[in-house]
Amino acid sequence: MKYYSTNKNTPDVSLKEAVVKGLAADNGLFMPEKIEKFDASFFEEIDKLSFQEIACEVALRFFGEDMENHKLKEIVLDTLQFDCPVAKVTDSIYALELFHGTTLAFKDVGARFMARLLQYFLGENDNQVNVLVATSGDTGSAVANGFLGVEGIHVYVLYPKGKVSAIQEKQFTTLGQNITALEINGTFDDCQHLVKTAFLDKELNEKLTLTSANSINVARFLPQAFYYFNAYARLKEKEVLANKELVFSVPSGNFGNLTAGLIASEMGLPVKQFIAANNRNDVVFQYLETGNYSPRSSVETIANAMDVGAPSNFARILDLYGNSHKLISEKIKGYRYSDDEIRSIIADVYKTHAYLCDPHGACGCQSLREYLKPNQIGVFLETAHPAKFCENVEKVIGKDKVIIPEKLKAFMEGKKQSTLLENNYDDFRKYLIGK
Repeated sequence: MKYYSTNKNTPDVSLKEAVVKGLAADNGLFMPEKIEKFDASFFEEIDKLSFQEIACEVALRFFGEDMENHKLKEIVLDTLQFDCPVAKVTDSIYALELFHGTTLAFKDVGARFMARLLQYFLGENDNQVNVLVATSGDTGSAVANGFLGVEGIHVYVLYPKGKVSAIQEKQFTTLGQNITALEINGTFDDCQHLVKTAFLDKELNEKLTLTSANSINVARFLPQAFYYFNAYARLKEKEVLANKELVFSVPSGNFGNLTAGLIASEMGLPVKQFIAANNRNDVVFQYLETGNYSPRSSVETIANAMDVGAPSNFARILDLYGNSHKLISEKIKGYRYSDDEIRSIIADVYKTHAYLCDPHGACGCQSLREYLKPNQIGVFLETAHPAKFCENVEKVIGKDKVIIPEKLKAFMEGKKQSTLLENNYDDFRKYLIGK
């Protein structure tokens, strides 16, 4: 299958080129030339399949034309060595728990898959590949741990100084080996700008082989469709979908997760409505309301993974629906919440339903509480374990009430290793060449 740029000013490329390059030469994002639909019969029996079996079927429709089926299956099974279950919160609201992987965040799926697919495509390539990734929190830890120890690949994680949680920071600054953490004196948008500028630097790319592991990379965002199909299967298994419409609420920052859900819908997954749940970084919310898309600098919130003022993947959503505000605003409804509202939601859901949300999942949950109609079942994506935001969550529900998983305790014992850089492209460029 060929992949085209959303800017449509560069030739189409193969899957291998799209994965290795990350970003198109014209600064656009790669999109598959076609989206293969499932027959309706697939969804009639989907509840009989395991998560891994479902993911293999979805992966075949994405990547099956470009690699041997048995190798693709190996990559899927190696990626999904954990579950993504749905947990009942109310009779009509369920949490899709995406925090059971290595770093306890949804990005473990895409990051692990991309690491293995990139390694497959590199094969016997003797040149080191340098993975550049900007993070507002969970992306860095998921990518770093997904690529840890992979030969021939070095990962540079750029993160905004003082704007990620202590646990998130420990998850990618304590690893060493082929992982380098770069602490940028700026915002996430600044980190993302440095990465994008590097990809467009012709001279730098002649010296170094660069690729991205943000959700701008097709190998990162497309596999996130796996768990939307799994959520449908598990709800069907619970027999709660009979004569009900399905609504997904997605905490949204860079919008890769929501884009993967929209792709799943285009493949035939029966979804009535998507909701983009935002914090105060509400650029897309404003677009849905007005039709005007005006990126701006991000602001810091307690739901830091959504602190994005210029969401990269929105270009894919615009492309998917032909830049039609009418179609997009019908497909996606928007909600936004302040920090005080997020705290109140965490407290109320915990008190009323005995379910503990992280700050991002809280936004998703509340939007369903406000939006759902009697004939609908809602699923919100609980994108990270609440313990990753322990300080903020315990301020709401009480001290020592958040159980810290052993995986996180192990990370917290590690020694931080990072390099502080100013928000200056020339400094960043010199650092990469020097390394």
